[in-house]
Amino acid sequence: MNAHLLQAALLAWSAGLRVTRAQGDCAAILQHPAEALVDRPLHLALGVSQERARELDRIAREDRRAVEFASAHLGGEDATPLRLTLGQEDGEACACVQDLNVLLEGAPPVQISRLSSSLSHEIRNPLSSVKMAVQTLARNTALSDRDKRRLTIANREIRTMERMLWLLSEYGRDTTPNLDAHALRSVIQEAQGMVALELAERRIEVRVDEEAELPRVRVDPNRLRPVLAQVLLNVAMGRPEDSPVEVFLKRGGPGRVLMVLKDPAAALPPEESGTLFEPFGSRLARGAGLSLAALRRVMMGQGGDVAAEGSAEPGMVFTLTFAT
Repeated sequence: MNAHLLQAALLAWSAGLRVTRAQGDCAAILQHPAEALVDRPLHLALGVSQERARELDRIAREDRRAVEFASAHLGGEDATPLRLTLGQEDGEACACVQDLNVLLEGAPPVQISRLSSSLSHEIRNPLSSVKMAVQTLARNTALSDRDKRRLTIANREIRTMERMLWLLSEYGRDTTPNLDAHALRSVIQEAQGMVALELAERRIEVRVDEEAELPRVRVDPNRLRPVLAQVLLNVAMGRPEDSPVEVFLKRGGPGRVLMVLKDPAAALPPEESGTLFEPFGSRLARGAGLSLAALRRVMMGQGGDVAAEGSAEPGMVFTLTFAT
């Protein structure tokens, strides 16, 4: 298979630990073109110590197709994390080298993927008990106004924690969504219902303007609702009280429906333009810092996408694209 398609560099070396063959994305991964790596000492080619190079050579010659990780110093300020698959080919020790930063770009951290479901479950159980206790206390008519306000705050924070758990769960989930045809307006209304109390506290109304005879979209509403609810709330929290959140539904290209969400108060600093949809990469992803990253992951997993237009000046537009 072509090493360029794998985003990998392929190195082979002699018993004297000098590179005999270099192929693939050497310039991108190892910071030197392939021809410049040939006859170069292995430790310099990989940006590791001589001792580490000898260890990698030993593992490669065992021919177990072992995977090793190395922190490479290739001339930049920061070390580059490399993933090496080691073995032998045509009697030579060799390695398939990948840059972990590139390999994992856009993917949730492995720890989140593995732990999100169990972590959410473990936290939701005690949180449900706390929620029930707070709601029971709130029904006590003998409470003072001060205690009632405290319980209102506690309820609000419990709901915030529940949404954060949903975002964590959805961002790390890698199961296949259960797609079916749904009216997009109905999905938005259901998402709005998940943050209805927060919207009511600020007297914020979500107004949906829908193009006539809009086709249904194929989504998994159970997975879309919580991330969409958090984004609606993010926009609402930046709005003055008694002002609307405006949503427009219209046809896009063939087989596409667009949801356009305007956020008049938000601004996109130039330094965040490339990290807007990365976890914790933007101030617009309020709360857990996962709302926009989780939204994009869910949308792409359901055959759609999300884009944003904005500048350093207030006023942004989010466009969600759905498949019909």
